[in-house]
Amino acid sequence: MCFHSKQSKSAVQVANRFKATIEKPDLFNANAIYNGFTYPHTPVIINKEPTLIKEFYWGLIPVWSKDDAIKAYTLNARIETIKEKPSFKGAVKNRCLVIADGFYEWQWLDKKGTKKQKYLLTIKDSEPFAFAGLYSDWVDKNTGEIRNTYTIVTTEANALMAEIHNNKKRMPVILKPEREKDWLSGEEIDDFKKDEIELLATAI
Repeated sequence: MCFHSKQSKSAVQVANRFKATIEKPDLFNANAIYNGFTYPHTPVIINKEPTLIKEFYWGLIPVWSKDDAIKAYTLNARIETIKEKPSFKGAVKNRCLVIADGFYEWQWLDKKGTKKQKYLLTIKDSEPFAFAGLYSDWVDKNTGEIRNTYTIVTTEANALMAEIHNNKKRMPVILKPEREKDWLSGEEIDDFKKDEIELLATAI
């Protein structure tokens, strides 16, 4: 799974990496560590506006939801069931890139997980990368506010992540740079189940 991530690059570095413009520079936060369970707004690129870097809230709220309570259960979406789950099937064409340069996972050191080792996962040279994501534009029926939200897609852990995330054996789908446009353009979701990028793990 993926509930904790970081984005430590400057606005200029991120804009250059993704060849996109920061829509609201005042909201852009370098050196940010995100806890999904606080439902932060983080930088994303959506398929409808691929040249803009926006800020969406982590925790997808489906358009049909009466309130926002569901966001506690939609931080991640399993790629194997994404087209069947009511929370996500209506958003499978709403693709986004969730921008980060690292994420955190805890290895269980005993059977109950009372002792854990924290790891930071990055790619080579700690470069920015993109998680595969889905997004939703939810309208609060009480206030009329439009809230832009997203989920990070997860898949079966590779060998490294199976050793680290040894209780659930899951990992986020991290897109290779050359595959980011394919994700945004709506290529078949199943094609990204094993589209692995090399990760580096640091115990912290």
